[in-house]
Amino acid sequence: MLIEQISVFLENKSGRLADVAKILEDQKINIRALTIADTTDFGILRLIVDQPKKAEKILLESGFTVRTTDVIAVEISDEPGGIVIPLKILQEANVDIEYMYAFASKSNDKAFVILKVGDYERVIEALIRQNIKILNSQEVYQTEPGH
Repeated sequence: MLIEQISVFLENKSGRLADVAKILEDQKINIRALTIADTTDFGILRLIVDQPKKAEKILLESGFTVRTTDVIAVEISDEPGGIVIPLKILQEANVDIEYMYAFASKSNDKAFVILKVGDYERVIEALIRQNIKILNSQEVYQTEPGH
C-alpha cells in the first residue's frame, strides 16, 4: 500500500523545474502529482510518477540529487470537506503528518491525497478500519486512478 515518491533537490534558479519536466517527458514518464517547497537557495520537488524507478535513474544520471520516499495515497471525495474525515481519523489515532499534497482524477468524483507520516502501519490500520480507501501503486501510477 505504500507508493514511491521521488524527491529532487533543485537549485533555486530559473529553468531547473523545466529541466526536470523535460527529462521526464523525453523518457515518456508521466507526472501524476507534484509539489515543490522552496527556500532562498534551493527547492525540494516531490513527484509521483508512473515509473518511479526509471525516473530516479534518469534524474540521477542527469546530475540531480534524488531520493525515493515511501508515501501513502488516500482516496477522498472531490468536494468541499472531502479531506476532513481522513484527517479526523488520523487526529484521533494521534498520528503526525509530516506533509501532504493532493491531485484529482479527470474522470470521476474522487481526489487523492499523498501523505508522508512516521508510522505507516498505524495510519493504514486506522484508515482501513474506517473504510477509507488507500490506493496501491498500480492505481496511483496508472493514467486514471480508480479505474
